[in-house]
Amino acid sequence: MNEQRRAIIKNSHVIDATSQEPRELTVVVEGSQIVDLLPPGSPAPAGDAREIDLDGGWLTPGLWDVHTHIGRGIPDPGWRDESIAERTTRAGHDCMNALALGITGMRVVGEREYVDVAWKRAFDSGQFIGPSLFTCGWFLTTTAGHFLRSGTAKELDGPTEYRRAIRENIKNGVDFIKLNLSGGIMGPPWDGMQRTFPTPDEIDAAFEICHQRDYKVVAHAGGTDAIKTAISHGAWTLEHGYVLDDEAVAMMAHAGTYYVPTLGLSHLNRGPAYAESEVERAWAESHPAPPDYAARAVVAAEAHAAGFKKALDAGVPIANGSDLALPDGGLLELGQLVRRGMSEWQAIVAATKTSAEVCLAGDQRGTVEVGKAADLLALGSNPLDDIENVRDVQLVMKDGDVVVRR
Repeated sequence: MNEQRRAIIKNSHVIDATSQEPRELTVVVEGSQIVDLLPPGSPAPAGDAREIDLDGGWLTPGLWDVHTHIGRGIPDPGWRDESIAERTTRAGHDCMNALALGITGMRVVGEREYVDVAWKRAFDSGQFIGPSLFTCGWFLTTTAGHFLRSGTAKELDGPTEYRRAIRENIKNGVDFIKLNLSGGIMGPPWDGMQRTFPTPDEIDAAFEICHQRDYKVVAHAGGTDAIKTAISHGAWTLEHGYVLDDEAVAMMAHAGTYYVPTLGLSHLNRGPAYAESEVERAWAESHPAPPDYAARAVVAAEAHAAGFKKALDAGVPIANGSDLALPDGGLLELGQLVRRGMSEWQAIVAATKTSAEVCLAGDQRGTVEVGKAADLLALGSNPLDDIENVRDVQLVMKDGDVVVRR
C-alpha cells in the first residue's frame, strides 16, 4: 500500500447516509477506499499517514447530481456557437468545478458527440481528477421532439431509427439510454409536457432493444400518459414527472422506479421574485430564463411540487438531479428537495446513497462505510440543521485524493 495515500480523518461528526444520527468517528482511508471507522480515542493505525483534523466538523459522503448535461447552460448568449472542442473543454472544466463544491458523482443524461463518455474515460483513467461520471450519450427524441435547441438531442422516426440510435450509443460506451417520451417546461408551444411524442411502435422498439441489451432506461416524462407509459415499460428512472397523479405514484412505488424530480426546473426558473433564499435569488438573476419559459415554469411549479410530495409520502425512491447548469445545480436542487417536503436527512440520502444506487454504483459509493470509495465532503456546519450548510465546504476527497482543503 502506498503510505503517501493514507489519511486519518479525525474529530468529525459522520453523517454516513445509513443511519440518521451522526456519529463521532475517525475515518481511515488507504488508497481510494475507506478501510476503517474508529471511535474517538482509538489508537492511530501504525504507519505513516496524513492526519486531517476536522475540528468538530461534519463529514458526509460526496454529493451527487444524477440529472446533468455537462456541456449546457452558461449565461453567455453566444455559447451555442461553440465548436465541439470548446464545448468539450468547458464541460470538463465545469465538472471539476462541481467536484470542488462536493459533487463527487454525476449522471449525464444527454450530451452531444459523446463528450460525456470522453470525460468519463479521462476521469476514470486518472488523467484528471473529476467526479465519477455515468453517461447516456445522445438524448433520443423524435422529429419535433423535446430539447432540440440544446444541441444534445438526436431526432428519430420509426422503430428502425430508434434501434440504430440505441445501438450506436451502446457502441460508443454509454452507461444508460436516455429516451424522451414527452415535452417539458422549456420549448416552443407544441412542446408541451402533456404530449407524448413517440408512437407506440417506437416506444415498444426502444424499450425492447434496451431490455434485450440489458441497458437501463432513463425516461424523460412530464405528463401523466408519458409517465405511466415509461413505468409500465420498465423505465429505471423517471425524470421530471411534472404531473403525477395517484395512479402514477402507485405504479412507481410498486415497480420500484426511481424518481428524479428536477424541482429546480419549475421553481428556480420562475425568476428572482420567486426565490426563497439569497443563493437562489443570485442564481436566478445570473441565469435568466426566457420569458416564455419562466411563464410556463410558474404554471407548472404547483403541480410539480404536489406530485413530488405524493411520491415522497408513498415511499418512492427519490434521487437528486437538478437539470441546472454546473457547477452548483446539484446544491440548488438539494434546497428544493427540502423546501418541497423532505427533511434535511432525507435530502442528504437522496443526494448520496440513493443517487449512487441510481447509477448502479451503490455497492461502491454513496455512503461512509468500510469498503466504500473515499468520496467525502467535510462541512464546517451541520447540514442536518440547514441544508444550505452543504456550501460550507472544508474538505473534498475523491477516491482518496484531497481536492479541496480549507
